[in-house]
Amino acid sequence: MVKAFFLGGAICLIGQVISHICEIQGLSADECSSWTSLILVLLSILLTGTGIYPKLAKWGGAGALVPITGFANSVAAPAIEYKKEGQVFGIGCKIFTIAGPVILYGIFTSWALGFLYWIWTLVK
Repeated sequence: MVKAFFLGGAICLIGQVISHICEIQGLSADECSSWTSLILVLLSILLTGTGIYPKLAKWGGAGALVPITGFANSVAAPAIEYKKEGQVFGIGCKIFTIAGPVILYGIFTSWALGFLYWIWTLVK
């Protein structure tokens, strides 16, 4: 649990440093958020491709599941693993094996909650 705490904290610290650098550059809060997300996803994919992220995940366990980097890893890892089977039947079919359920249930949940909110505003 301590390893997970430190790994997750380190990922969040890196994100905060990136955001702070963006602020120093004079970017707006929205631009800082966008650049921070973009750079964290890029770093996660690069570390996954070089085999470092899986080692970090093995060491830090759930700490590697910080939402944005963990999600990027869950999409990149199957793409790398199944690339030998080709573009269509390898990468195309397997890229969302891990992330697919997250996307599906995330979209469905946000739709259902939006529908409930809409009904709530009509009743109110």
